[in-house]
Amino acid sequence: MELNFKKLTFKELTFKELTFRELTLNGLVDLQGANLQGANFEGANLRETHYLTFDQLSKVKTLHNTKLDEEVLITLKKKYPTLFEKLDE
Repeated sequence: MELNFKKLTFKELTFKELTFRELTLNGLVDLQGANLQGANFEGANLRETHYLTFDQLSKVKTLHNTKLDEEVLITLKKKYPTLFEKLDE
């Protein structure tokens, strides 16, 4: 199932340790200041998500098979390669 959120604002919300597997958050989604620590974004589509920082993404549980803007993906893979490994379930 694909959920596609557009023009939503999640500023300053806490998504700590939630699972967003295969969720589509591209388009006009604003995650400015959202707490994503421990969140599972395996297979999610985060392309063109607004105000999503490297610091926020560095604290998630996994980005395995996550779709990200190419520049963000390359930088994160260099700095945090373990975020892209498949989790042991």
